[in-house]
Amino acid sequence: MRLTDSEWKIINCLWKKPMTLMELTRALYAKTGWSKQTIITLLNRMVEKGIVSYVQEGRTKWFSATIDRTEAELEETTSFLDKVYEGNIGLLISNLKCSDKLTKEQLEELRRIIDED
Repeated sequence: MRLTDSEWKIINCLWKKPMTLMELTRALYAKTGWSKQTIITLLNRMVEKGIVSYVQEGRTKWFSATIDRTEAELEETTSFLDKVYEGNIGLLISNLKCSDKLTKEQLEELRRIIDED
């Protein structure tokens, strides 16, 4: 399941721990400026899509992610790679290296990952 940018912001919070609406609002306001109503709208959509669920305790709803983080990241990475680089991971890495976006440490980590096989 593909996530929108807004859904990524919410789900990243919920992968850390289940949260109430007020906790999510406080956690996201500084980065996004979203109001409580905006977060309610997004959460309702995410519940409908099956990527978030909630447990109601009295008047409080505790929201949590229902999708696996690793699977969502892999799907997003694959989608990005296919869309932008037509599946060519070498071109992606070459562009990152040429743009100086990779630090020396990140390049070393990448070499270690490749050499593990």
